[in-house]
Amino acid sequence: MDNMILIVISVYIVTILIVITILNLIQGKKNKRIKKELRELEIEKNKIDSTPIMPELAKVEGFAKNEKLEIAYNEWKERLDDIKETQIPRITDMLIDADYSLSQMDYKTTMYKIAKLEMELYKARTNSEFLLNEIKDITSSEEKNRAEITTLKTKYRKLYEKFIKSKDEFGEIEDSVSLQFENIAKKFEEFESVMEQNNYMEVAPITKAIDEMLKHMEVVVEEVPAIVVLATNVLPTKIKEITTEYNDMVALGYQLDYLNIEYNIEEANKKINGIMDRCKVLNLEDSLFELKVLLDYFESLFGDFEKEKVNRSVYEDANNAFKTKLDKINGLLDNIFSQLDEVKSIYNLSQDDLNLLSKIKSEMDSLNDDYKVLMDHTSNHAFAYSKLTAEVENLVVRLNGIESELDISLDSIGNMKDDEVRARQQLEEVKLILKDARSKIRDYNLPVIPDSYFVELKEAQDAIKEIVVELNRKPITISTLNTRVDTARDLVLKLLGKTNEMMKTAMFSEMAIVYGNRFRTDDSTIDKNLTAAEILFYKGDYKKSLEISINALNKVEPGLYDKLLEFYGNQ
Repeated sequence: MDNMILIVISVYIVTILIVITILNLIQGKKNKRIKKELRELEIEKNKIDSTPIMPELAKVEGFAKNEKLEIAYNEWKERLDDIKETQIPRITDMLIDADYSLSQMDYKTTMYKIAKLEMELYKARTNSEFLLNEIKDITSSEEKNRAEITTLKTKYRKLYEKFIKSKDEFGEIEDSVSLQFENIAKKFEEFESVMEQNNYMEVAPITKAIDEMLKHMEVVVEEVPAIVVLATNVLPTKIKEITTEYNDMVALGYQLDYLNIEYNIEEANKKINGIMDRCKVLNLEDSLFELKVLLDYFESLFGDFEKEKVNRSVYEDANNAFKTKLDKINGLLDNIFSQLDEVKSIYNLSQDDLNLLSKIKSEMDSLNDDYKVLMDHTSNHAFAYSKLTAEVENLVVRLNGIESELDISLDSIGNMKDDEVRARQQLEEVKLILKDARSKIRDYNLPVIPDSYFVELKEAQDAIKEIVVELNRKPITISTLNTRVDTARDLVLKLLGKTNEMMKTAMFSEMAIVYGNRFRTDDSTIDKNLTAAEILFYKGDYKKSLEISINALNKVEPGLYDKLLEFYGNQ
């Protein structure tokens, strides 16, 4: 039991020792890291403190011979004193204070102080760098400015030489450009003056001004010749050509008001004068672009003129074709309406036919009015030919629609006339057919004609009379007339067919009886049947007579009917 207690106590002690050792290791590592940070911050402070501001400031003191430089020197010295005597000592104190907190193992406070320390170091470093750069701008200005001014002088000489070579191209702007080159030369002289006086504070504005003036002169030397030639030569020539062409076309009757040419030329001249006025003070902003826009506009006018000429030709062709067609349809309508009462008296026109004609007449009246307006616009040149062409094309579409409707109406009236003519022709035809049928009856001289034949003959004759009545009726109802013609034709053809059939049957019957007479003496039965067939023949029952005679003769001579057919067919 005692041994177990001893073991437990030993384990407990060892565990505590291990924990303490681990904590000490962690603590030591943390202390080491923070101390490293503090050493790095101290090195940063020393770098700021050792910034070579004082040597550079001493250089300035050697040539600070003017008031502005002396003022700048004193200001820089005050700022340096603030860094050396205030900011650096404050950083040193903050380093000591943070190190003390670390020694007390107050890590939270130490980290807070390190954060503040970093902010102070950043402020001091920034102030130091800005101050050094400002001083170096002066101490190194002579060498830097000399190099910069040499580059600018080279640029100036090249531009000036380019200007001299093309001097004639600058026209009335030449003096302004020359004066600006003189101004730049004076700036170079001003630069030399301030450099001799060691007035380095004034050098930067002068070099900047020279640089900007030279950049502007690059644009001037490049664009002014083009501006001058466009404004004083190309555009005036183009405007003159446009004006001449415009006046010539107006004299020929072209309507060009929609192009606003006179107003646009006036505005273009104002714009050109304004550009030249600005150009004289070397203000070239958008000048070349505006002149090119004007040139493009005037160039496009020639296209508009040409288009108008083409449109005039198209319009005149379309108008001539339209006028010819319009006159033709107007004449046709006048002819129709002048005869409409007569047509209505001849034919029973439907209300739809009359309504269609009225509609066509109304549409034509409207179309004629619109065409008159178009001709007024054409004669007084109120609209451009492009618009007139569109208008006449619209009228053409409307006229085509009216023509289609008129064709429908004329077809209807024309069909009535055709039906009347056809009815009269068919009347004569059915009369001839009826005459042929009656002639055949008379030529054969049948002993008896059945009553039913005369009934059908009467029906056919009555139907022909109905055609005559309908043709003499005013106005004619074409549908009724066509019905009468169809009925009469059917009845007459039926009568003709019956006539042919009756004649054929009677002929066969008579031939069979005559042919069978040779067998009467030899066969009493044949004699008896032929006698009966004769009786039926003279009574007008030709079909029954033929049937009896053929049946009787087939007993002595089979196929007799076929022989009769062959004989009749050869007649």
